[in-house]
Amino acid sequence: MASKKTAQHDNLQDIESALTRTEQFIEDHQNKIFYVVGAIVLLVVGYLAITRFYLQPREKEAQAQMFVAEQYFEKDSFNLALNGDGNYLGFLDIMDDYGLTKQARLSRFYAGISYLRLGQFKEAVDYLSRYKSKDIILGPVSQGALGDAYLEQGEQDKALKQYLKSVSLSDNEMTTPIYLMKAGNLLESMNKPEEALKQYKLIKEKYAETSEGRVVDKYIARVTAKK
Repeated sequence: MASKKTAQHDNLQDIESALTRTEQFIEDHQNKIFYVVGAIVLLVVGYLAITRFYLQPREKEAQAQMFVAEQYFEKDSFNLALNGDGNYLGFLDIMDDYGLTKQARLSRFYAGISYLRLGQFKEAVDYLSRYKSKDIILGPVSQGALGDAYLEQGEQDKALKQYLKSVSLSDNEMTTPIYLMKAGNLLESMNKPEEALKQYKLIKEKYAETSEGRVVDKYIARVTAKK
């Protein structure tokens, strides 16, 4: 019992000693602590103010501008989508004028696809390579489209890398079989039938009900015949 009381007494002394040291530290450094806490508070308040009074209104402005650009994009009017119509901005100006907004980031995707459709593959690579998204559709499409742009420039290895990256980003019936098929076709043209067959079989096994899945048997037969 005595040893237990002694241990409790020692623990209390340790706690008191720690509290004393803490109080002394605060007293010795109270000015620095005040400045650090003040700086943190100012950063938080500044962030909230910028978000509410600057970024949010800018997001709304950019969204209104981008709505028209997206309509031109959907109508395949890619030059108007990129450069605007004189009343509303195109994707290029949205990126420049609303640089910190979500719409500016998304405009990179639209600009890249627009340039790809216009046959300006170097510009397509420039914008698509700077677009990153965790969206299960936009992410794979942007990487696959980048592969298309590389392929149009004759860069087969880079194109294949992008197709496979697109496949790895998301497992879905909308994009995955498309880029598996593109990868398979490219591997065939590169005289790599075994690797091409692997892509085709994945389509048959996992995406049989898709457009690619319904025609993949002829690709499998073609590669098998080559082997």
